[in-house]
Amino acid sequence: MLNQFLNTLFPESCPVCREPSTDHKTAPICPVCWQSILPYSGPQCRKCGLPLVSDVSIECGECIEDEPAYKFAGSFGLYDGALKKAIHLLKYHKIKRLSKPLSELILQVRIPRVDAVLPVPLYKKRLRQREFNQSALLAKYMAKNAGISLVIDCLIKTRDTAPQVGLNAGDRRRNVRKAFGIQNKRLIEGKSILLVDDVITTGATVRECSRVLKKAGPENIYVIALAHGIRD
Repeated sequence: MLNQFLNTLFPESCPVCREPSTDHKTAPICPVCWQSILPYSGPQCRKCGLPLVSDVSIECGECIEDEPAYKFAGSFGLYDGALKKAIHLLKYHKIKRLSKPLSELILQVRIPRVDAVLPVPLYKKRLRQREFNQSALLAKYMAKNAGISLVIDCLIKTRDTAPQVGLNAGDRRRNVRKAFGIQNKRLIEGKSILLVDDVITTGATVRECSRVLKKAGPENIYVIALAHGIRD
């Protein structure tokens, strides 16, 4: 009845298929397109979660040459289709209600036992412009549903960086180098922590965040994201 009422007052069409969106929980994405969002089950790097081409491959070249500070990184699905559209709607169109169903997708990913959940932070200027941190919203719902402490005043972004979109892997690494810092390290010292981001593309951001976090002395660092991009 609530859906019928809202659909009457605020009719929306799905940005993926252009059909009417009938479920306010996932609107404007329609139920059919939302059901098309599936977890990735193909071969992937056991360290960074990068989708791989071959079933016999177990680790990508980058992780072999430069092992990240985290134990491993996981994600729900591929950065494509309806999942990509949903992330864009949350991130750039401020449809914050999508953070809850999207966080429910991440909760389907198997993660080890951790003591604290941390979001990848935004620089204060960017946070004022966007009005919210999408990774923090996802981390908030995940922590609440899993009964884990949410820590938002430990990992901080210390300088503004250019948008990562459009940059190659090398430029992305240089762009975020020394862009993060730690405060209140006692909040994670000796603990297993889970770092949450919306999308892992080249992995430059979560690698740099993990490198900085490791200096605070956590027992283990794990990374989880909604989606993983496919690199050439």
